[in-house]
Amino acid sequence: MSAFYKVSDFFSSSRKRRLHLQAAATHAAVLATTRQHRKWGGSVPEHKVLWRDREGAWAELVRRYFALEPLFDDTTFRRRFRMKRSLFDMIYQMLAANNEYFRQKPDGLGRMGFHGKHKCVVAMRMLAYGSIADALDDGYAMAESTVLECVKEFARTVIAVFEEEYLRPPKEAELKRILEENKARGFPGMIGSIDCMHWEWGSCPVGWHGQYIGRKGRPTVVLEAIATKDLRVWHAFFGMPGSCNDLNVLDRSPVFDDLANGRTHKVEFSVNNHNYDMGYYLADKIYPDWATFVKTKSEAISPKDKAFAEAQEAARKDVECCFGVLHSKFQIIQQAGRLWSAQDMNTIMQACIILHNMIIESERDRELDEDEFAEPNDPPIRRDRNVAELNAFMSAYRKIQDRLTSHRLQQDLIEHHWMLKGNELGPYARRSRH
Repeated sequence: MSAFYKVSDFFSSSRKRRLHLQAAATHAAVLATTRQHRKWGGSVPEHKVLWRDREGAWAELVRRYFALEPLFDDTTFRRRFRMKRSLFDMIYQMLAANNEYFRQKPDGLGRMGFHGKHKCVVAMRMLAYGSIADALDDGYAMAESTVLECVKEFARTVIAVFEEEYLRPPKEAELKRILEENKARGFPGMIGSIDCMHWEWGSCPVGWHGQYIGRKGRPTVVLEAIATKDLRVWHAFFGMPGSCNDLNVLDRSPVFDDLANGRTHKVEFSVNNHNYDMGYYLADKIYPDWATFVKTKSEAISPKDKAFAEAQEAARKDVECCFGVLHSKFQIIQQAGRLWSAQDMNTIMQACIILHNMIIESERDRELDEDEFAEPNDPPIRRDRNVAELNAFMSAYRKIQDRLTSHRLQQDLIEHHWMLKGNELGPYARRSRH
């Protein structure tokens, strides 16, 4: 009997083993058919396909904005897309010429994909209004994933095509115009105003909160910018965590690299019978006492100090006004960032600044020629931070950070503004003050 049971147990265990192997093979085959993707792509099994009317959405866009006689006029187009129609068309043509993503192509079934201008419209509307990607599906027949892809590709291509021209230091003719404009405001030698702005990062990973949370109590990313009276941004440095203050950002910023390496144009001016050979920026009180910064006079008591403080704080509002216009024009950076990658936020911020500068240039009322700033004698602007000679670099930085020059320049400007204010009051008022 024992031998019989042993034989029966053997056949029973063999049968169970065989059934188990068959079930495992069947399960593996099912997984292979449902999860395995071909190397060249293909459709996802059990993925629901929505046949959106992209042709109808594009035809409606043409009827509203791009027809020979569109439904909406140029004023409405400028308000909704933050730029003139001619500038928008130029941007689309340049993007399509440099990136095939913005050229209309057929898909695997032979159906034509989205028009390149259709993608540009979606990207600009999302940058301008800061709406969520899924909200654009109703009006533009584009899925959420495609909307995000369009925005990122649009921003990357704008940077690649237009950064060299619209996010750079001023050329010689531009610098001359800036200096003359600021001299008329009472600040000879002033190149612009510098300050920092925070962009809240709503999707910041929890593990990074300690690094990105600053005084605002929320994760933010810092932008350092230099702007002039016309709100043009000549320098932008974005990406520092929100826990850093303006001094920490300045320590890591390349704002003075070109000056230290001798790659900037010479700026010479005279104030109160003292000569200077470096331009300067207006800054708030947190910035150091360097020769390249002019700050307001804290706790101004005398009439001279008060006159200078009023003029300095009024002129320094250029960069504050620029930040306000950026927020109003591109509401995506006014709201908390919903992007998961800090690099994507950097790309969006740079693209918004470049578009802002392009709009400023296209709408500036010039009295000179259109090619006023395109001078062939301007040296090329290098974007690297390579230092040829360390000694010369450090010597230049010591000159930039000279505290004595900073204090003397501030005092000279105080006297200069007091003299200007006296000229405005007239000789009788000056005698009555004494």
